[in-house]
Amino acid sequence: NKIEFLAMLTKLRQICIVPRLLYEDISSSSSKINACIELIKKSIENKQRILLFSSFTTVLDLVAQECDNLSIPYFMLTGETNKVKRNQLVEDFQNEAVPLFSLKAGGTGLNLTKASVVIHLDPWWNISAQNQATDRAHRIGQEDTVQVFNLITKNTIEEKIQNLQNKKKELSDIFVENSKGSFFSLTKE
Repeated sequence: NKIEFLAMLTKLRQICIVPRLLYEDISSSSSKINACIELIKKSIENKQRILLFSSFTTVLDLVAQECDNLSIPYFMLTGETNKVKRNQLVEDFQNEAVPLFSLKAGGTGLNLTKASVVIHLDPWWNISAQNQATDRAHRIGQEDTVQVFNLITKNTIEEKIQNLQNKKKELSDIFVENSKGSFFSLTKE
């Protein structure tokens, strides 16, 4: 059953981020969430502003709890955020009201050029969509170098997704980006 298969893949992805999403008897945070929080704290210490992406709003909620515990101010935008509120959050972030902006959903024209750090808590199936999310910080008006961190759990489905992304990128480079790569070296045979 394809639906059950996709549901299991989603659960495997969630376990990579934070097992307590699926198991009630786990109360501690995960090493990935801890690493993310450390990265956020270091970025803030270095006066950097952060965009944090996850495919799961429940994960963003857990990061928000950790940030609340540490008194780290943040904004969170999800698909549930109405357009007026979304615009206000973006404007406030651009005016440096908070150092962290976490997103599950974006939308057209979302400019977040005050960010100099982008963190992806989990890999996306579609590398183009993930790159588009990263590009929220790479719009016209960006004056800083942007560092991008992809937090990948070793020896898991996340590595397999990353490998799939790399293969898709190679194909894109060959056929879309007018690369001088292997496409031009192909023979008729």
